[in-house]
Amino acid sequence: MLRARATFEDLEDEVEFDTGDLELEERHALRRVAGLSTELADVTEVEYRQLRLERVILVGVWTEGSATDAENSLTELAALAETAGSLVLDGLIQRRGRPDPSTYIGRGKVDELRAVVRSSGADTVICDGELSPSQLRTLESQVNVKVIDRTALILDIFAQHAKSKEGKAQVELAQLQYFLPRLRGWGEALSRQAGGSASGNGGVGLRGPGETKLETDRRRIRHRIARLKREIAAMATIRDTKRATRRRNRVPSVAIAGYTNAGKSSLLNRLTGAGVLVEDALFATLDTTTRRSRSADGRVYTLSDTVGFVRHLPHQLVEAFRSTLEEVAEADLVLHVVDGAHPDPEEQVRAVREVLAEVGADAVPELLVVNKVDAADEETQLRLKRLWPDAVFASARTLIGIEDVRAAVEQRLPWPAIELTAVVPYDRGDLVARVHSIGDVLETAHLAEGTRIRARVNDALAAELAPFVVSS
Repeated sequence: MLRARATFEDLEDEVEFDTGDLELEERHALRRVAGLSTELADVTEVEYRQLRLERVILVGVWTEGSATDAENSLTELAALAETAGSLVLDGLIQRRGRPDPSTYIGRGKVDELRAVVRSSGADTVICDGELSPSQLRTLESQVNVKVIDRTALILDIFAQHAKSKEGKAQVELAQLQYFLPRLRGWGEALSRQAGGSASGNGGVGLRGPGETKLETDRRRIRHRIARLKREIAAMATIRDTKRATRRRNRVPSVAIAGYTNAGKSSLLNRLTGAGVLVEDALFATLDTTTRRSRSADGRVYTLSDTVGFVRHLPHQLVEAFRSTLEEVAEADLVLHVVDGAHPDPEEQVRAVREVLAEVGADAVPELLVVNKVDAADEETQLRLKRLWPDAVFASARTLIGIEDVRAAVEQRLPWPAIELTAVVPYDRGDLVARVHSIGDVLETAHLAEGTRIRARVNDALAAELAPFVVSS
Protein backbone atom coordinates (compact mmCIF):
# COMPACT_ATOMS: atom_id res chain seq x y z
CA MET A 1 0.00 0.00 0.00
CA LEU A 2 1.04 3.61 -0.42
CA ARG A 3 2.17 5.25 2.81
CA ALA A 4 1.10 8.89 2.95
CA ARG A 5 3.65 11.45 4.05
CA ALA A 6 1.32 14.39 4.63
CA THR A 7 2.92 17.84 4.50
CA PHE A 8 1.22 21.18 4.46
CA GLU A 9 4.04 23.68 3.94
CA ASP A 10 4.30 25.72 0.76
CA LEU A 11 0.56 25.47 0.17
CA GLU A 12 0.66 28.76 -1.68
CA ASP A 13 2.83 27.08 -4.35
CA GLU A 14 0.31 24.33 -4.95
CA VAL A 15 -2.29 26.23 -6.99
CA GLU A 16 -4.55 23.93 -8.96
CA PHE A 17 -6.88 25.13 -11.71
CA ASP A 18 -9.11 22.08 -11.41
CA THR A 19 -8.86 20.22 -8.12
CA GLY A 20 -11.85 17.98 -8.79
CA ASP A 21 -12.55 15.70 -5.86
CA LEU A 22 -8.93 15.43 -4.74
CA GLU A 23 -8.51 15.66 -1.01
CA LEU A 24 -6.25 18.44 0.21
CA GLU A 25 -3.94 16.08 2.07
CA GLU A 26 -3.46 13.81 -0.96
CA ARG A 27 -2.80 16.70 -3.30
CA HIS A 28 0.05 17.95 -1.13
CA ALA A 29 1.65 14.64 -0.21
CA LEU A 30 4.48 12.72 -1.77
CA ARG A 31 3.65 9.05 -1.29
CA ARG A 32 6.46 6.57 -0.91
CA VAL A 33 5.87 3.32 -2.79
CA ALA A 34 7.14 0.43 -0.70
CA GLY A 35 9.08 -2.50 -2.06
CA LEU A 36 10.63 -0.85 -5.12
CA SER A 37 14.27 -1.06 -4.06
CA THR A 38 16.29 -3.39 -6.27
CA GLU A 39 19.49 -3.10 -4.24
CA LEU A 40 21.31 -6.43 -4.02
CA ALA A 41 24.15 -7.66 -1.85
CA ASP A 42 25.92 -8.85 -4.99
CA VAL A 43 25.26 -6.44 -7.85
CA THR A 44 26.73 -8.88 -10.39
CA GLU A 45 23.45 -10.80 -10.16
CA VAL A 46 22.10 -8.43 -12.79
CA GLU A 47 24.03 -8.43 -16.05
CA TYR A 48 23.42 -4.80 -16.91
CA ARG A 49 24.87 -3.55 -13.63
CA GLN A 50 28.25 -4.73 -14.78
CA LEU A 51 27.98 -2.19 -17.59
CA ARG A 52 26.62 0.83 -15.73
CA LEU A 53 25.37 1.35 -12.22
CA GLU A 54 23.26 4.41 -11.37
CA ARG A 55 21.44 5.04 -8.14
CA VAL A 56 18.01 6.39 -8.95
CA ILE A 57 14.90 7.80 -7.30
CA LEU A 58 11.59 7.30 -9.12
CA VAL A 59 8.96 10.04 -9.11
CA GLY A 60 5.41 9.77 -10.41
CA VAL A 61 2.35 12.02 -10.55
CA TRP A 62 -0.93 10.24 -9.89
CA THR A 63 -3.58 12.14 -11.83
CA GLU A 64 -6.28 9.53 -12.45
CA GLY A 65 -7.28 5.96 -11.67
CA SER A 66 -6.81 4.14 -8.39
CA ALA A 67 -3.83 4.02 -6.06
CA THR A 68 -3.12 0.51 -7.34
CA ASP A 69 -2.88 1.81 -10.91
CA ALA A 70 -0.39 4.47 -9.85
CA GLU A 71 1.63 1.95 -7.88
CA ASN A 72 1.69 -0.52 -10.81
CA SER A 73 2.91 2.21 -13.13
CA LEU A 74 5.80 3.10 -10.81
CA THR A 75 6.60 -0.59 -10.29
CA GLU A 76 6.88 -0.96 -14.06
CA LEU A 77 9.13 2.11 -14.15
CA ALA A 78 11.33 0.41 -11.55
CA ALA A 79 11.59 -2.67 -13.79
CA LEU A 80 12.50 -0.44 -16.74
CA ALA A 81 15.17 1.33 -14.67
CA GLU A 82 16.63 -1.97 -13.51
CA THR A 83 16.71 -3.28 -17.07
CA ALA A 84 18.64 -0.15 -18.09
CA GLY A 85 21.24 -0.94 -15.41
CA SER A 86 20.11 1.27 -12.54
CA LEU A 87 19.77 0.63 -8.83
CA VAL A 88 16.35 1.77 -7.60
CA LEU A 89 16.61 3.30 -4.13
CA ASP A 90 13.14 4.75 -3.63
CA GLY A 91 9.87 5.59 -5.34
CA LEU A 92 7.63 8.57 -4.68
CA ILE A 93 4.17 9.45 -5.98
CA GLN A 94 2.34 12.76 -5.63
CA ARG A 95 -1.44 13.04 -5.97
CA ARG A 96 -2.26 15.96 -8.26
CA GLY A 97 -4.96 17.00 -10.69
CA ARG A 98 -2.29 17.37 -13.39
CA PRO A 99 1.52 17.59 -13.50
CA ASP A 100 2.97 20.96 -12.63
CA PRO A 101 3.83 22.78 -15.88
CA SER A 102 7.14 23.98 -14.44
CA THR A 103 8.54 21.25 -12.19
CA TYR A 104 6.26 18.22 -12.86
CA ILE A 105 5.69 17.41 -9.15
CA GLY A 106 4.92 20.91 -7.92
CA ARG A 107 7.24 23.63 -6.71
CA GLY A 108 6.55 22.99 -3.04
CA LYS A 109 7.55 19.34 -3.31
CA VAL A 110 10.88 19.81 -5.08
CA ASP A 111 12.53 20.53 -1.72
CA GLU A 112 11.26 17.21 -0.35
CA LEU A 113 12.59 15.39 -3.40
CA ARG A 114 15.96 17.13 -3.05
CA ALA A 115 16.14 15.99 0.57
CA VAL A 116 15.38 12.37 -0.39
CA VAL A 117 18.03 12.51 -3.11
CA ARG A 118 20.64 13.82 -0.67
CA SER A 119 19.80 11.36 2.11
CA SER A 120 19.84 8.35 -0.23
CA GLY A 121 22.91 9.35 -2.22
CA ALA A 122 21.05 9.07 -5.53
CA ASP A 123 22.61 10.48 -8.67
CA THR A 124 19.55 10.34 -10.97
CA VAL A 125 15.83 11.10 -10.77
CA ILE A 126 13.51 9.30 -13.21
CA CYS A 127 10.04 10.76 -13.76
CA ASP A 128 7.14 8.51 -14.73
CA GLY A 129 6.01 10.57 -17.70
CA GLU A 130 7.39 12.60 -20.60
CA LEU A 131 8.82 15.93 -19.43
CA SER A 132 8.90 19.02 -21.57
CA PRO A 133 12.34 20.57 -22.15
CA SER A 134 11.55 23.37 -19.67
CA GLN A 135 10.35 20.93 -16.99
CA LEU A 136 13.53 18.90 -17.46
CA ARG A 137 15.82 21.92 -17.09
CA THR A 138 13.97 23.40 -14.12
CA LEU A 139 13.72 20.18 -12.12
CA GLU A 140 17.35 19.26 -12.85
CA SER A 141 18.61 22.66 -11.71
CA GLN A 142 16.65 22.45 -8.46
CA VAL A 143 17.46 18.89 -7.36
CA ASN A 144 21.08 19.19 -8.56
CA VAL A 145 21.26 15.69 -10.07
CA LYS A 146 20.53 14.31 -13.51
CA VAL A 147 16.81 14.08 -14.36
CA ILE A 148 15.41 11.90 -17.12
CA ASP A 149 11.87 10.89 -18.02
CA ARG A 150 10.18 7.63 -18.94
CA THR A 151 10.68 8.20 -22.67
CA ALA A 152 14.46 8.70 -22.36
CA LEU A 153 14.67 5.58 -20.19
CA ILE A 154 12.86 3.41 -22.74
CA LEU A 155 15.02 4.81 -25.54
CA ASP A 156 18.13 3.92 -23.53
CA ILE A 157 16.93 0.31 -23.11
CA PHE A 158 16.19 0.05 -26.82
CA ALA A 159 19.70 1.35 -27.60
CA GLN A 160 21.21 -1.38 -25.38
CA HIS A 161 19.18 -4.19 -26.93
CA ALA A 162 19.25 -3.29 -30.65
CA LYS A 163 21.33 -5.86 -32.54
CA SER A 164 20.52 -5.66 -36.26
CA LYS A 165 21.44 -2.78 -38.55
CA GLU A 166 17.79 -1.87 -38.98
CA GLY A 167 17.10 -2.03 -35.25
CA LYS A 168 20.07 0.22 -34.44
CA ALA A 169 19.04 2.73 -37.10
CA GLN A 170 15.45 2.83 -35.84
CA VAL A 171 16.54 3.38 -32.23
CA GLU A 172 19.06 6.09 -33.18
CA LEU A 173 16.37 7.88 -35.20
CA ALA A 174 13.98 7.80 -32.24
CA GLN A 175 16.69 9.07 -29.88
CA LEU A 176 17.67 11.97 -32.16
CA GLN A 177 14.03 13.00 -32.65
CA TYR A 178 13.57 13.00 -28.87
CA PHE A 179 16.78 14.84 -27.97
CA LEU A 180 16.68 17.47 -30.72
CA PRO A 181 14.29 19.86 -28.90
CA ARG A 182 16.04 19.08 -25.59
CA LEU A 183 19.56 19.83 -26.78
CA ARG A 184 21.25 22.22 -24.37
CA GLY A 185 24.63 23.07 -22.84
CA TRP A 186 26.10 24.49 -19.67
CA GLY A 187 27.23 28.11 -19.35
CA GLU A 188 28.33 29.67 -22.61
CA ALA A 189 29.68 26.48 -24.17
CA LEU A 190 26.86 26.15 -26.69
CA SER A 191 26.05 29.84 -27.12
CA ARG A 192 29.48 30.85 -28.46
CA GLN A 193 29.31 31.81 -32.11
CA ALA A 194 31.50 30.38 -34.82
CA GLY A 195 32.98 32.80 -37.35
CA GLY A 196 30.92 32.73 -40.51
CA SER A 197 31.24 34.30 -43.92
CA ALA A 198 29.21 34.42 -47.06
CA SER A 199 31.94 33.08 -49.33
CA GLY A 200 34.10 31.18 -46.88
CA ASN A 201 36.90 33.75 -47.24
CA GLY A 202 34.94 36.98 -47.32
CA GLY A 203 35.98 40.36 -46.11
CA VAL A 204 34.25 43.45 -44.87
CA GLY A 205 30.55 43.40 -45.49
CA LEU A 206 30.48 39.67 -46.16
CA ARG A 207 31.12 38.29 -42.68
CA GLY A 208 27.95 37.29 -40.86
CA PRO A 209 27.45 36.51 -37.19
CA GLY A 210 27.84 32.79 -37.94
CA GLU A 211 25.93 30.18 -35.98
CA THR A 212 26.24 29.11 -32.37
CA LYS A 213 27.57 25.69 -31.47
CA LEU A 214 24.03 24.76 -30.40
CA GLU A 215 22.73 25.67 -33.86
CA THR A 216 25.57 23.69 -35.47
CA ASP A 217 24.72 20.62 -33.41
CA ARG A 218 21.04 20.92 -34.26
CA ARG A 219 21.85 21.19 -37.96
CA ARG A 220 24.04 18.09 -37.81
CA ILE A 221 21.34 16.18 -35.97
CA ARG A 222 18.75 17.13 -38.60
CA HIS A 223 21.08 15.92 -41.35
CA ARG A 224 21.61 12.65 -39.49
CA ILE A 225 17.84 12.22 -39.02
CA ALA A 226 17.28 12.70 -42.75
CA ARG A 227 19.97 10.14 -43.56
CA LEU A 228 18.57 7.58 -41.10
CA LYS A 229 15.09 7.98 -42.57
CA ARG A 230 16.47 7.22 -46.04
CA GLU A 231 18.33 4.14 -44.75
CA ILE A 232 15.27 2.80 -42.92
CA ALA A 233 13.12 3.39 -46.01
CA ALA A 234 15.59 1.33 -48.07
CA MET A 235 15.50 -1.48 -45.47
CA ALA A 236 11.70 -1.33 -45.47
CA THR A 237 11.77 -1.92 -49.23
CA ILE A 238 13.63 -5.21 -48.67
CA ARG A 239 11.10 -6.18 -46.01
CA ASP A 240 8.22 -5.31 -48.35
CA THR A 241 9.77 -7.48 -51.08
CA LYS A 242 9.87 -10.48 -48.74
CA ARG A 243 6.27 -9.87 -47.68
CA ALA A 244 5.20 -9.56 -51.32
CA THR A 245 6.80 -12.93 -52.07
CA ARG A 246 4.87 -14.53 -49.23
CA ARG A 247 1.65 -12.87 -50.39
CA ARG A 248 2.25 -14.06 -53.95
CA ASN A 249 2.66 -17.60 -52.68
CA ARG A 250 -0.32 -17.01 -50.38
CA VAL A 251 1.53 -18.21 -47.29
CA PRO A 252 -0.61 -17.24 -44.25
CA SER A 253 1.22 -15.15 -41.67
CA VAL A 254 0.77 -14.95 -37.90
CA ALA A 255 2.29 -12.04 -35.95
CA ILE A 256 3.05 -12.51 -32.26
CA ALA A 257 2.40 -9.23 -30.45
CA GLY A 258 2.03 -8.25 -26.84
CA TYR A 259 3.39 -6.42 -23.85
CA THR A 260 7.12 -6.49 -23.23
CA ASN A 261 8.31 -9.53 -21.24
CA ALA A 262 4.96 -11.31 -21.72
CA GLY A 263 6.70 -14.39 -23.15
CA LYS A 264 6.35 -13.83 -26.91
CA SER A 265 9.80 -15.17 -27.82
CA SER A 266 9.33 -18.19 -25.54
CA LEU A 267 6.04 -18.96 -27.23
CA LEU A 268 7.63 -18.65 -30.69
CA ASN A 269 10.37 -21.07 -29.62
CA ARG A 270 7.81 -23.60 -28.37
CA LEU A 271 5.69 -23.39 -31.52
CA THR A 272 8.53 -23.46 -34.07
CA GLY A 273 11.79 -24.36 -32.31
CA ALA A 274 13.17 -20.99 -33.47
CA GLY A 275 15.86 -20.65 -30.81
CA VAL A 276 15.21 -16.93 -30.32
CA LEU A 277 16.88 -15.19 -27.37
CA VAL A 278 14.73 -15.52 -24.25
CA GLU A 279 15.56 -13.25 -21.32
CA ASP A 280 13.65 -12.13 -18.24
CA ALA A 281 14.12 -8.47 -19.15
CA LEU A 282 12.02 -5.76 -20.71
CA PHE A 283 12.49 -5.25 -24.47
CA ALA A 284 14.87 -8.21 -24.88
CA THR A 285 13.53 -8.58 -28.45
CA LEU A 286 13.73 -5.61 -30.83
CA ASP A 287 14.40 -7.32 -34.15
CA THR A 288 11.60 -9.16 -35.91
CA THR A 289 12.15 -12.91 -36.28
CA THR A 290 10.07 -14.87 -38.79
CA ARG A 291 9.91 -18.67 -38.83
CA ARG A 292 7.98 -21.16 -40.97
CA SER A 293 5.66 -23.66 -39.37
CA ARG A 294 3.34 -26.37 -40.64
CA SER A 295 -0.17 -27.14 -39.50
CA ALA A 296 -1.41 -30.60 -38.64
CA ASP A 297 -3.05 -30.87 -42.08
CA GLY A 298 0.19 -29.88 -43.84
CA ARG A 299 -0.38 -26.20 -44.58
CA VAL A 300 2.64 -23.91 -44.28
CA TYR A 301 2.38 -20.58 -42.44
CA THR A 302 4.79 -18.10 -40.88
CA LEU A 303 5.12 -16.89 -37.28
CA SER A 304 6.78 -13.53 -36.62
CA ASP A 305 8.03 -12.35 -33.23
CA THR A 306 7.76 -8.55 -32.88
CA VAL A 307 8.98 -5.86 -30.52
CA GLY A 308 7.12 -5.69 -27.23
CA PHE A 309 4.88 -2.81 -26.24
CA VAL A 310 4.56 -0.89 -23.00
CA ARG A 311 2.13 1.68 -21.64
CA HIS A 312 2.92 5.19 -22.86
CA LEU A 313 5.22 3.82 -25.56
CA PRO A 314 7.08 6.89 -26.88
CA HIS A 315 5.59 8.09 -30.15
CA GLN A 316 9.11 8.48 -31.52
CA LEU A 317 9.56 4.71 -31.20
CA VAL A 318 6.22 3.95 -32.81
CA GLU A 319 7.22 6.09 -35.79
CA ALA A 320 10.78 4.72 -35.98
CA PHE A 321 9.59 1.10 -35.75
CA ARG A 322 6.62 1.62 -38.05
CA SER A 323 8.18 -0.48 -40.83
CA THR A 324 8.72 -3.30 -38.34
CA LEU A 325 5.26 -2.99 -36.80
CA GLU A 326 3.73 -3.16 -40.28
CA GLU A 327 4.56 -6.86 -40.05
CA VAL A 328 1.62 -7.02 -37.62
CA ALA A 329 -0.71 -4.94 -39.81
CA GLU A 330 0.00 -7.20 -42.82
CA ALA A 331 -0.60 -10.44 -40.91
CA ASP A 332 -3.59 -12.75 -41.29
CA LEU A 333 -3.76 -13.28 -37.52
CA VAL A 334 -2.38 -11.48 -34.45
CA LEU A 335 -1.32 -13.80 -31.64
CA HIS A 336 -1.74 -11.40 -28.73
CA VAL A 337 0.28 -12.67 -25.75
CA VAL A 338 -0.64 -11.47 -22.25
CA ASP A 339 1.27 -12.04 -19.01
CA GLY A 340 -1.28 -13.81 -16.83
CA ALA A 341 0.90 -13.36 -13.72
CA HIS A 342 1.14 -9.58 -14.12
CA PRO A 343 -0.68 -7.47 -11.48
CA ASP A 344 -2.70 -5.67 -14.19
CA PRO A 345 -3.08 -7.78 -17.36
CA GLU A 346 -6.12 -5.76 -18.47
CA GLU A 347 -3.96 -2.63 -18.71
CA GLN A 348 -1.41 -4.60 -20.74
CA VAL A 349 -4.08 -5.59 -23.26
CA ARG A 350 -5.37 -2.03 -23.48
CA ALA A 351 -1.88 -0.60 -24.08
CA VAL A 352 -1.08 -3.16 -26.80
CA ARG A 353 -4.37 -2.64 -28.63
CA GLU A 354 -3.79 1.12 -28.52
CA VAL A 355 -0.46 0.75 -30.34
CA LEU A 356 -1.91 -1.80 -32.79
CA ALA A 357 -4.62 0.70 -33.68
CA GLU A 358 -1.95 3.36 -34.23
CA VAL A 359 -0.21 1.23 -36.88
CA GLY A 360 -3.45 0.11 -38.53
CA ALA A 361 -3.45 -3.45 -37.18
CA ASP A 362 -6.65 -3.20 -35.14
CA ALA A 363 -8.69 -4.76 -37.98
CA VAL A 364 -6.56 -7.95 -38.08
CA PRO A 365 -8.22 -10.99 -36.41
CA GLU A 366 -6.84 -11.52 -32.90
CA LEU A 367 -6.20 -14.63 -30.80
CA LEU A 368 -5.61 -13.77 -27.15
CA VAL A 369 -3.14 -16.06 -25.36
CA VAL A 370 -2.78 -15.70 -21.59
CA ASN A 371 0.77 -16.87 -20.89
CA LYS A 372 2.54 -17.76 -17.61
CA VAL A 373 -0.53 -19.40 -16.09
CA ASP A 374 1.84 -21.56 -14.02
CA ALA A 375 2.75 -18.40 -12.09
CA ALA A 376 -0.82 -17.05 -11.79
CA ASP A 377 -3.08 -17.97 -8.88
CA GLU A 378 -6.35 -19.78 -9.48
CA GLU A 379 -8.49 -16.77 -8.58
CA THR A 380 -6.74 -14.64 -11.20
CA GLN A 381 -7.16 -17.32 -13.85
CA LEU A 382 -10.89 -17.60 -13.14
CA ARG A 383 -11.29 -13.82 -13.35
CA LEU A 384 -9.44 -13.64 -16.67
CA LYS A 385 -11.43 -16.56 -18.10
CA ARG A 386 -14.63 -14.70 -17.32
CA LEU A 387 -13.18 -11.52 -18.83
CA TRP A 388 -11.79 -13.22 -21.98
CA PRO A 389 -13.83 -16.40 -22.59
CA ASP A 390 -12.28 -16.98 -26.05
CA ALA A 391 -8.68 -16.70 -24.85
CA VAL A 392 -6.29 -19.66 -24.67
CA PHE A 393 -4.47 -20.16 -21.36
CA ALA A 394 -0.95 -21.55 -21.58
CA SER A 395 2.57 -21.56 -20.19
CA ALA A 396 5.51 -21.48 -22.57
CA ARG A 397 7.81 -22.51 -19.71
CA THR A 398 5.94 -25.66 -18.61
CA LEU A 399 4.25 -26.41 -21.99
CA ILE A 400 0.79 -26.18 -20.43
CA GLY A 401 -1.74 -25.42 -23.18
CA ILE A 402 0.85 -25.10 -25.98
CA GLU A 403 -0.99 -27.64 -28.14
CA ASP A 404 -4.21 -25.70 -27.51
CA VAL A 405 -2.48 -22.56 -28.79
CA ARG A 406 -1.24 -24.40 -31.87
CA ALA A 407 -4.70 -25.80 -32.60
CA ALA A 408 -6.36 -22.40 -32.11
CA VAL A 409 -3.89 -20.75 -34.51
CA GLU A 410 -4.43 -23.41 -37.17
CA GLN A 411 -8.20 -23.13 -36.80
CA ARG A 412 -8.04 -19.37 -37.43
CA LEU A 413 -5.69 -19.53 -40.44
CA PRO A 414 -7.40 -18.41 -43.66
CA TRP A 415 -8.52 -21.27 -45.88
CA PRO A 416 -7.85 -21.27 -49.64
CA ALA A 417 -10.95 -20.13 -51.49
CA ILE A 418 -11.08 -22.31 -54.64
CA GLU A 419 -11.93 -26.01 -54.56
CA LEU A 420 -10.98 -28.09 -57.62
CA THR A 421 -10.05 -31.58 -58.79
CA ALA A 422 -7.02 -32.08 -61.06
CA VAL A 423 -5.00 -34.94 -62.51
CA VAL A 424 -1.41 -33.75 -62.38
CA PRO A 425 1.18 -35.60 -64.52
CA TYR A 426 3.93 -37.32 -62.58
CA ASP A 427 6.56 -35.04 -64.11
CA ARG A 428 4.84 -32.08 -62.40
CA GLY A 429 5.41 -33.27 -58.89
CA ASP A 430 6.36 -29.71 -57.97
CA LEU A 431 2.72 -28.67 -58.39
CA VAL A 432 1.51 -31.50 -56.15
CA ALA A 433 4.08 -30.49 -53.52
CA ARG A 434 2.88 -26.89 -53.61
CA VAL A 435 -0.73 -27.97 -53.22
CA HIS A 436 0.26 -29.93 -50.12
CA SER A 437 2.32 -27.00 -48.87
CA ILE A 438 -0.01 -24.02 -49.26
CA GLY A 439 -3.35 -25.63 -50.10
CA ASP A 440 -5.84 -27.81 -48.24
CA VAL A 441 -5.73 -31.33 -49.68
CA LEU A 442 -9.07 -33.11 -49.40
CA GLU A 443 -8.40 -36.31 -51.39
CA THR A 444 -5.60 -37.90 -53.43
CA ALA A 445 -5.31 -40.96 -55.70
CA HIS A 446 -2.58 -42.30 -57.99
CA LEU A 447 -3.75 -43.08 -61.52
CA ALA A 448 -1.88 -44.26 -64.58
CA GLU A 449 -1.82 -40.79 -66.11
CA GLY A 450 -0.85 -38.94 -62.92
CA THR A 451 -1.88 -37.89 -59.41
CA ARG A 452 -5.56 -37.14 -58.97
CA ILE A 453 -5.92 -34.50 -56.27
CA ARG A 454 -8.95 -32.71 -54.86
CA ALA A 455 -8.02 -29.65 -52.87
CA ARG A 456 -8.78 -26.08 -51.90
CA VAL A 457 -6.17 -23.67 -53.26
CA ASN A 458 -5.67 -19.95 -53.76
CA ASP A 459 -6.35 -18.23 -57.07
CA ALA A 460 -2.68 -18.12 -58.15
CA LEU A 461 -2.19 -21.87 -57.68
CA ALA A 462 -5.59 -22.57 -59.26
CA ALA A 463 -4.40 -20.78 -62.42
CA GLU A 464 -1.33 -23.05 -62.60
CA LEU A 465 -3.49 -26.16 -62.10
CA ALA A 466 -6.08 -25.05 -64.67
CA PRO A 467 -4.66 -27.18 -67.57
CA PHE A 468 -5.04 -30.35 -65.46
CA VAL A 469 -8.47 -29.69 -63.90
CA VAL A 470 -11.07 -32.42 -64.44
CA SER A 471 -14.70 -32.64 -63.51
CA SER A 472 -15.23 -34.14 -60.11
